Amino acid sequence: MTLERDPAAGTPDLADHFIECCGLDRHLTLPDENRYVISDDYSTGRLSEPVSTSFASIYAKDALVAQAAVIPLGRTANGLPLSKIARFEELFELIERTALSGEVRYSAKTLLDSGFSRAKTRAVEADLLAKLSPARRRYRVFLEVVRQFMEKKVSPGAFQDEFLEFTRAVAGRLDFGIYSFCLDRIFLNQRIDLEIKQFMVEEIVDYPPLIRKELLSNLMAAPGQGSELVRFATQTAIRGLSRRALTDIYLLTSLKVSHHTSEESEPTLMRTIEAKVRDQAGAILI
Repeated sequence: MTLERDPAAGTPDLADHFIECCGLDRHLTLPDENRYVISDDYSTGRLSEPVSTSFASIYAKDALVAQAAVIPLGRTANGLPLSKIARFEELFELIERTALSGEVRYSAKTLLDSGFSRAKTRAVEADLLAKLSPARRRYRVFLEVVRQFMEKKVSPGAFQDEFLEFTRAVAGRLDFGIYSFCLDRIFLNQRIDLEIKQFMVEEIVDYPPLIRKELLSNLMAAPGQGSELVRFATQTAIRGLSRRALTDIYLLTSLKVSHHTSEESEPTLMRTIEAKVRDQAGAILI
């Protein structure tokens, strides 16, 4: 099946970029902004080009993003004349067979079996919102705790407990891009003590491999990141992770650094990371 691209509908090379993300075994990002794709990008119509949206529904590591991508595809199919519906039926059969997320596969089957009815599309959207809304409310509560912590109204111990509870509460229910952005801001915030950031790093090292790789490489590649925190994250990763995991983190960090325009970030960050990896973990780059 071939879906023709509509150059006016979105970024012309977005589908190719998504495939590149999949090849690197990482979450989908937007090439123009270097941020993660979130479900809002589809619910607001920011991303609408059919080919890239189809790839997102099948290959997105974030199941919420994949589910969100199915919805505009269903709406588009509903508005097509019968003479053009066959290509979308074939597409949804493909999604049903191959999507990474079981819920996306089920949603694709539901929409296909209904003939892409508006009612079923709305039901799929309502199911997604039922997952997102509580997690986003919990996210706003956490942001308020972060604010209070910076104002010295919350103790370090209470903040640590809140971070752990927040993470458990929103796991799989909050867009990874939103969770990641939150942690990135904390790591860069000069008003938050290094000890708290180190505690968070120690937790992240035990996260699932894909999430751990994205979060640690974000920390290490961020322009303006404190060198002491980078050294701590590197040393913690070396102590607790395999050679393969260290290699994945190093290579993704290198890629992210190359995307930043800051001339100061690469010498400081990459020299630290590379020296630690080579000295303490051996020659891990093959």
